[in-house]
Amino acid sequence: MSSELITISPIDGREVVCRPYASEAQIQSTLRSAQAAQAQWRDTALEERARLLTQAVERVVAGRHEFAQSITMQMGRPIRHAPSEVDGFAQRAHHMIAIAASALQALPAVPGSDRERFIRREPLGVTLTIAPWNYPLLTAVNSIVPALMAGNAVVLKHSDQTPLCAELLYQAFDGAGLPQGLFSYVHADHATTQRLVRAPAVRFVSFTGSVRGGRAVEESASGRFIGVGLELGGNDAAYVRGDADIEAAVETLVDGAFFNAGQSCCGIQRIYVARRLYLAFVDQAAALTNRYVLGDPRDAQTTLGPVVRRAAAASIRDVVAEAVAQGARNVVDAAYFPAARDDTAYVAPALLTGVDHTMRVMREECFGPVAGIMPVDGDDDAVALINDSNYGLTAAVFTRDRDAAVALGGRIQAGTIFMNRCDYLDPGLAWTGVKDSGRGVSLSRLGYEQLTQPKSFHLRIA
Repeated sequence: MSSELITISPIDGREVVCRPYASEAQIQSTLRSAQAAQAQWRDTALEERARLLTQAVERVVAGRHEFAQSITMQMGRPIRHAPSEVDGFAQRAHHMIAIAASALQALPAVPGSDRERFIRREPLGVTLTIAPWNYPLLTAVNSIVPALMAGNAVVLKHSDQTPLCAELLYQAFDGAGLPQGLFSYVHADHATTQRLVRAPAVRFVSFTGSVRGGRAVEESASGRFIGVGLELGGNDAAYVRGDADIEAAVETLVDGAFFNAGQSCCGIQRIYVARRLYLAFVDQAAALTNRYVLGDPRDAQTTLGPVVRRAAAASIRDVVAEAVAQGARNVVDAAYFPAARDDTAYVAPALLTGVDHTMRVMREECFGPVAGIMPVDGDDDAVALINDSNYGLTAAVFTRDRDAAVALGGRIQAGTIFMNRCDYLDPGLAWTGVKDSGRGVSLSRLGYEQLTQPKSFHLRIA
């Protein structure tokens, strides 16, 4: 096992970051500091927590250029898109700060004649956030800010692909004047991360990543009786009904499939289209896809960068080749994407027709710029196919009929139902999944529940 964290840029295969992994002594020191800081922080007024965290968010925003450059260099997102992640971080953080007072207020019970009863929400202690590389700020903020607002300390363990994001976040929060040790990070390998999950000081774990990673976290936490929030991705679906605005559906879904090179837990991978619109949808989607510019993400003209690493690119190509061998057809013209070569992390986008649910592309999370498109014969057909999946993070319905979208949403097995949009998180709504997409809730006022412990008060007035 290597003693060093090494980050290889997908842009050109260069080593761009090298850091020593934290030693056991360093991790124990980090946890002790977090516990000490949290003991002070839990007694800090909510207004003061909000003031300091708002300053931290402002420092993140001020570092927008540096964050964007690090994201592009480490994981390959086009520089024209990378700065928007800082904007999203700020939006979610400001929302969770703004609703904290309401979400954390005591809950009164039904009053009694000589009794006062209420429920307080108290902090858990030290929380561990394990964040992935694909959206290194947006995934982390979902737990970091509400955990701190609720009175907890946070230790961040970021992906080895995006360690600079952890360091830059630490600099921003530390510079805002938070108590020393309240927010910290560690660079740790998988074995050390599992020991962190088992550490007695850690009282909650927020993990975003693969199903396999989620199982490892859950197994490590087994028997500890602590909360574990697991957001494990998906193979998300969209249904284009016969009454949909086809141009809007095409534009939204192509972006939903290919933004961030398809490396999004809630990106669109399965598209079901009413049969009467199917051919027009395919033609328009292919034409729009052919306008993407695949290339060096540091170039402002690039709209599609590499995937995270060469091994991932090879796996994505295998999924597409396997589908084609089974009878699918890729309607995207490879001639438009000369940068896509087998010895690189650059993958041409693919829209596959002639697919069915025996193919991996329609059953597994591909995590690349690939989507399968199938015609369907009405709502029942679409719902059955959408639900024929081990995942259930989000689903999108494109229709002009609001009531139909709500009715379909009630039948679809997913944590979020969209109408006429996709691949988006609203911080006012609960972010959650079903089946292999995980369990737990982040964002919204419900996101505070798993980061706090209810304590009941029953007061009999003499």
